Amino acid sequence: MRRSSVLLLSAGALLFIALILSHGIASVTATLALAGWGIVLVALFHLIPLVFDAAAISVLFPLNQSRASWHDAVWARWLGESANSLMPFGQIAGPVVMARSLWRRGLPLHDAVAAITVSTTLQAFAQLAFALVGIALLGLHAQLHLSNALTLAVAVAGAVLSVTCGAFYLLQRHGLFARALRIVSRISGRHSWSSLLEKAEAIDIAIRAARDSPRASACFWLNLLGWIVGTGEVYLILRLLSAPLNWSIALLLESVGQAIRGVAFAIPGALGVQEGGYLLLAPLAGLTPDTALALSLAKRAREILLGVPGLIVFHLSERH
Repeated sequence: MRRSSVLLLSAGALLFIALILSHGIASVTATLALAGWGIVLVALFHLIPLVFDAAAISVLFPLNQSRASWHDAVWARWLGESANSLMPFGQIAGPVVMARSLWRRGLPLHDAVAAITVSTTLQAFAQLAFALVGIALLGLHAQLHLSNALTLAVAVAGAVLSVTCGAFYLLQRHGLFARALRIVSRISGRHSWSSLLEKAEAIDIAIRAARDSPRASACFWLNLLGWIVGTGEVYLILRLLSAPLNWSIALLLESVGQAIRGVAFAIPGALGVQEGGYLLLAPLAGLTPDTALALSLAKRAREILLGVPGLIVFHLSERH
């Protein structure tokens, strides 16, 4: 692990520990204990939005290929989400793991990278739309006087999501992979990478075809549907914790909470940042700090239940 990753992980861990201790570890764990074995049910429920995300990937597979199926997309999405949740710089590692998984399961490399690149971009745009829904819900709670910290967090999260989505989209339109390889070639002084450059150009062509395909619209809507269905996970957790809630509150927590978490993509699992985000949102949702932290810990328990087996499977597949 690089030194920067260690520093970010350490900072996130310290923030996480400080938030838990400041609100009393006994009271937080006692609240979390109300969920009990229901956490397994939460993990099983999460497979539903995962399937929608996988469908969003599979619609971008070339129509003339028969080597990769929807089941392969589900498998790749599971492994990629495991990397997203538990690995340093998971937002980068996840797409790499997904593309490699599809390639290993028979999809040509350029098609695998194109499907994952375009679907990841459209998922980010879908998350931005989902976050806007949450911000609109925040506006409905304006009479509660949003705290300066929450206002700043939402503004930063929205700005980062917008800039990231726009920049990644523009880079794709200008030959992301071939251009990146040419830059690396100039910096390293190695100009004998013609075979790699051909592959990079093939990937850029495949990305352009997937991005301009009518099926890209279906990919976006499937991703947005996945975000919306994922609200059910928050609703289920809060129900297990016996917290007062309704669907709009669950949607507010999930949409804005995910946007805040997305800002900390460099920290493994956004450790500490996710907890801080839920604490900021707790007063608007009518939740106690203990319940907000228990909600975050329940989501982390789900990530571990699904993510650790995923990383083990990926590690074993790479060994063999």
